[in-house]
Amino acid sequence: MASYLLSLGFFIAICPIALASDPSPLQDFCVADPTGPVLVNGFACKDPKMAQASDFFFSGLHMPGNTSNPVGSKVNPVNVAQIPGLNTLGISLARIDFAPWGINPPHTHPRATEILTVIEGSLEVGFITSNPDNRLITKVLRKGDVFVFPVNLVHFQRNTGHGNAVAIAALSSQNPGVITIANAVFGSKPAIANDLLAKSFQTDTKTIDWIQSKF
Repeated sequence: MASYLLSLGFFIAICPIALASDPSPLQDFCVADPTGPVLVNGFACKDPKMAQASDFFFSGLHMPGNTSNPVGSKVNPVNVAQIPGLNTLGISLARIDFAPWGINPPHTHPRATEILTVIEGSLEVGFITSNPDNRLITKVLRKGDVFVFPVNLVHFQRNTGHGNAVAIAALSSQNPGVITIANAVFGSKPAIANDLLAKSFQTDTKTIDWIQSKF
């Protein structure tokens, strides 16, 4: 009986670790085939014999993004949509350009943790912990500094300098997704009822109507 309980305790102890692991790939690669008829969690694989170097290649990340927009930033993603060979590999990245005082507004990545490296300039970055604490963890980063945003937590970046800033973000998903909080709440289609939002934000419907008109 004692040996059984010991074995059971060992099994329970290791289970969370075992269940948290992603399965190992069963092939060298799975180049995405967007036209494939089979629906899977990701894209179907094209015949590996048809794989080419172009399936694993992307060019252009050295080009600055156009920051002439209301938020003053531009995200250029490099995920499975740009590199089909990323399919099933669980990684992607993005270049983020910031005009002076430009922001990457509060958002989440529902499928990825993000690690961000500042290439030029300085950025104020931060994320908010989940309910009920909602604690803001923030830091100013300089060139060469690195910061991590845990999966699915609301986070942001802001250029705190008078010149342009550039960052490279790596993400733990081939397709991390992005939910920009303001766009989702105030720009949904169809719109969320203004009285519901007014009560949620402790304001009036006219204010909500005005904000929704911006999105």
